[in-house]
Amino acid sequence: MNRPTVAMTVAGSDSGGGAGLQADLHTFAAFGVHGTTAVTAVTVQNTVGVTGVHEIPPQIVADQIASVVGDLRPTAVKTGMLASAPIIEAIATAFREHGIGRGGTIPLVVDPVCASMHGDPLLRADALAALRDLFALATVVTPNLDEAALLVGTRDQPDAARALLALGAEHALVKGGHGTGPRSRDLLTDGVTSWWLDAERIETGNTHGSGDTLAAAIAARLAGGDTLPDAVAVAKRYVTRAVATSYSVGAGHGPVGHPTADDPAGHPSPVAAAESTSAGAVAGAPS
Repeated sequence: MNRPTVAMTVAGSDSGGGAGLQADLHTFAAFGVHGTTAVTAVTVQNTVGVTGVHEIPPQIVADQIASVVGDLRPTAVKTGMLASAPIIEAIATAFREHGIGRGGTIPLVVDPVCASMHGDPLLRADALAALRDLFALATVVTPNLDEAALLVGTRDQPDAARALLALGAEHALVKGGHGTGPRSRDLLTDGVTSWWLDAERIETGNTHGSGDTLAAAIAARLAGGDTLPDAVAVAKRYVTRAVATSYSVGAGHGPVGHPTADDPAGHPSPVAAAESTSAGAVAGAPS
């Protein structure tokens, strides 16, 4: 019997099922990946908003990571909502101990979740410095424009990418989904080569969990052996499909869909490779 590809999400629980580790697990499953978790917080939320955040003790978060890595041996990890500085510090220590992120053997996708799509805070204000420190372990960090402004002081994608790389991230993916215009353009760079990933902007209010889904799709493809540019290209295409298949449930913002991936983890995607190499370096992007 073949061993399945395994990935882990270190994130908060969304009781409404649209974002957080629930969205991550849906995404892993869509790519044929066995999903594992380390829960950082339990949120009380629905499609209208977040009314409560209950943090998991930092040592228990670290123990979950150790338990999963010691037995199931994930080949990629992503983070989402991390809630507080003590939790982030415990996670960073656990990652270093278990070879997760830069300097280790397991790639790490850091999705710097700071607030819900309703604007409800999901990260304590005094945790920003700890979150920035975590970037030094990241294979890729994936902020949207609002998160970039909060973390590095700018919504300009090339400038934000430079600042994120200066904090130690191996790659920066600055997403343009919170921008305006008919196209959604994301900038990926490692400081030497840059790629613009372009897609039609889909007008819908049902985008809950889109950022989690993108980061989880990147992790799923990395777990299957993709290079980072290929993983991002496949994930961008996947999240566009996810938004296109979003649906309304409840009284507020509905979630994105999670269709079966065209490119399961571990299966090469010539289209993705073409997308990631043909864009080339971008004028004005980090170099």
